[in-house]
Amino acid sequence: MTETKRSDVMTAQNSYKLAVIGGGMMGAALVRGFVGQGILEPAEIIVSDVDASRRQALTTELGVAVTDDNAAAVAQSEAVLVAIKPQVAAAVLPSLRDAVSDGQLVISIMAGVTIGRLRELLGDAPALVRVMPNIPATVQTAASAYAVDAKVTDQQAAEVQRLLEAVGVALPVEERLMDAVTGLSGSGPAFLAVFIEALADGGVAAGLPRKAALELATQTVMGAAKLCQELDSPALLKDMVASPGGTTIAGLSALEAGGLRSAVIEAVLAAARRSEELGK
Repeated sequence: MTETKRSDVMTAQNSYKLAVIGGGMMGAALVRGFVGQGILEPAEIIVSDVDASRRQALTTELGVAVTDDNAAAVAQSEAVLVAIKPQVAAAVLPSLRDAVSDGQLVISIMAGVTIGRLRELLGDAPALVRVMPNIPATVQTAASAYAVDAKVTDQQAAEVQRLLEAVGVALPVEERLMDAVTGLSGSGPAFLAVFIEALADGGVAAGLPRKAALELATQTVMGAAKLCQELDSPALLKDMVASPGGTTIAGLSALEAGGLRSAVIEAVLAAARRSEELGK
């Protein structure tokens, strides 16, 4: 196991290109994407996590360096990715203030934690980027958005874009829109999971075996999403499938009667509001 202690890390500056604080599901997914797409070599990454089993898994699977000392990892890296839960930000980040160097790029994927709040916790030194990736990052199909603060250089912004594109697509947005991003793409995979499950339940209700219904439902959503990307309009796809007096228009009428459209809109708004609450 490549376990790096503070005494080892502090011997030389910038031994790593990226320190990842938090090796949980999202942190690990991003590291896998960076390494798998050749954006970073394993030797260029150090992951800090309090959980020894996570550290063992990451160094065994990917060959990255690991440690349980956040500040030490930050002090030796060119850039930092903060991948901890937002609820522990106030407990974890102040310990990094003395380790962060002036202009050092710090990327946060903590939902609801604003750049202003990050500045309060980390001090004036770092260049801050707030990112909202989503769970499909684990299969390199993330939909991410990011906002930068005034200290971020064009080169650093380009590096953030490059890193995020290793696990999917990435869009720069104004920070005021990040809660909306969280409600849409951050929470959206869960909403779609419920829809896929309901679609499969409908197939079972119509007589299909459960396994076949779920496979057909999942593949249908995947294919429809790809077509929407190519057509650049979900309305076009809907009109392509819904012929006059046919089966699809009958189903669409039932969805409208059930309030699907308004329910989805309200779900996104509710998730966005909760993201805003988490940031306060």
